[in-house]
Amino acid sequence: MPEPLVDVGQIEKAAACVNPVFRDTPQFRADQLDDALGMRALLKVETVNPIRCFKGRGTDFLAQTRTRGAVLACASAGNLGQGLAYAGREHGLPTIVFAASSVNPKKLAAMWRLGAQVHLVQGDFDSARQLAAETAERHGWTLVEDGSDPPLAEGAGTIAVELTRFHPVIDIVFVPVGNGSLACGVAAWFKAVAPSTRVVAVGATGAPATERAWRTGDIASSTAPTTTIAEGLAARVPAPRAVEAMRATVDDFVLVDDHRLLDAMRLLKRTTGLIAEPSGAAALAGALTMRSQLAGAHAAMVITGANVDQGLLPPAVAAERS
Repeated sequence: MPEPLVDVGQIEKAAACVNPVFRDTPQFRADQLDDALGMRALLKVETVNPIRCFKGRGTDFLAQTRTRGAVLACASAGNLGQGLAYAGREHGLPTIVFAASSVNPKKLAAMWRLGAQVHLVQGDFDSARQLAAETAERHGWTLVEDGSDPPLAEGAGTIAVELTRFHPVIDIVFVPVGNGSLACGVAAWFKAVAPSTRVVAVGATGAPATERAWRTGDIASSTAPTTTIAEGLAARVPAPRAVEAMRATVDDFVLVDDHRLLDAMRLLKRTTGLIAEPSGAAALAGALTMRSQLAGAHAAMVITGANVDQGLLPPAVAAERS
């Protein structure tokens, strides 16, 4: 039997040793969201750090386990690449990122600035992932795979450690799912420490492969090319280890469309002043989708990233649709 993706003891270890610039992020009761949600809203904001997203937790924890000078390679829609580049720079590890040619230009520029060598690939994220795996094997590089490498999930799980440390009553927590490291880490911690808390994964209707695999157990599921504005959720091929872990720990999985993601971005901006990218606002979009089922619940939402495509900013900051 394969080793489980997440070790709760390693999450606890990560909570003490991950680079402090990524730890103890803002978390607060956002009562200005209560009326819109019909719930008592708690936000965990992962956008106030050097890479403006949560990925630095897992990439730093992973980098601490590698020998100085080892070459790290990954496929990324942008945020994992930034996290790995930042960790590689801090720990003396050259970093190579494979990204789809359609990658958000802002994220591409950030990866270069942080010192990564970036290779653009024709096709989507999963095309980049395949080329990254082939090239890393050929050159003997360390391939870092979101949804497959335990330290990425365990580092991300430190978000849950911080939530349970300061907020003992959480009925439900919403987490976005791309390849699944965040949901796996957060769900593992809650099931171990606060098992009564429901964990809800949130994906995109334009990228349903992981949700389908979670429901059916068919990890070979794949779909046609993804069609969502949320590049961080746009996984076409499920990550088998992540699906297996989520099936054991995640209580529900909802899909949200692009209109709901934009609504969540607007609502977040109007009520709290926070700017989030579409995948960064997915947890709030999931809560909006389930509001009729969760009246009065204490609901935590992880706001995972703020690296917004500049073309989305005008519609994202406009007034909500009626």
